[in-house]
Amino acid sequence: MAQADARTGPAISLEKMGRTAPGLVNLYKSAAVSLEKSGLGGQRAAVYLVLDRSGSMRPYYRDGSVQALAERVLGLSAHLDDDGTVPVVVFSTDVDAQAEISLDRHEGRIAEIVAPLGHMGRTNYHVAMDAVIDHHLDSGSTDPALVVFQTDGGPSNRLAAERYVCKSASLPVFWQFIGFGDPRGHHFDFLRRLDELAVPERRVVDNAGFFPAGRAPRRMSDATLYDRLLGGFPRWLASAADRGILPR
Repeated sequence: MAQADARTGPAISLEKMGRTAPGLVNLYKSAAVSLEKSGLGGQRAAVYLVLDRSGSMRPYYRDGSVQALAERVLGLSAHLDDDGTVPVVVFSTDVDAQAEISLDRHEGRIAEIVAPLGHMGRTNYHVAMDAVIDHHLDSGSTDPALVVFQTDGGPSNRLAAERYVCKSASLPVFWQFIGFGDPRGHHFDFLRRLDELAVPERRVVDNAGFFPAGRAPRRMSDATLYDRLLGGFPRWLASAADRGILPR
């Protein structure tokens, strides 16, 4: 993780990006614009990527939408975390895989991770959330976690998912949900409600956001995607600091 004495610029320089991951340079530059617009220049965070592997997700793996999202998240992470990697949690009924995508190993990486996996099951958010929380706490990092949580529908166990969001509100973890599929579909009703859970009655801070990326997620521009990924993060950082969840 990046150290506190080097927080005036991106965690990984443009020069290093050009050497290590030239194919991600344009994503890195686009992410920089959104970070500056959000007042997050120099911010440090551990970035996680959670990927839904329920049965209905098959087309999005096949057409490259999931790989494209992973590369975009990696381009953002290079500004926030200096280790050049993003931990990846793939889930369905259970956690199907825990791996990582990195600047020096990103091309075709999602296909590599999911290729040996078996049956595509149901959609249990809470098992993936538990894995992320454990990883972040075990890492010993003092930085907040920005979790990009991709799914194409509501959880099989809504009560468990809601409970995890509420209980994790006291931890330095922000859940940014992104939905693949019809943005007006009822399958995202739960995530819309989750985004509006009462504070402080249900959770100490608003620690989750949601936006739909549409039926063709790859068509969303990089600039729009980054703006939306960072939409609720600055407010959460401030609220978490006010509550003592994060240091000032």
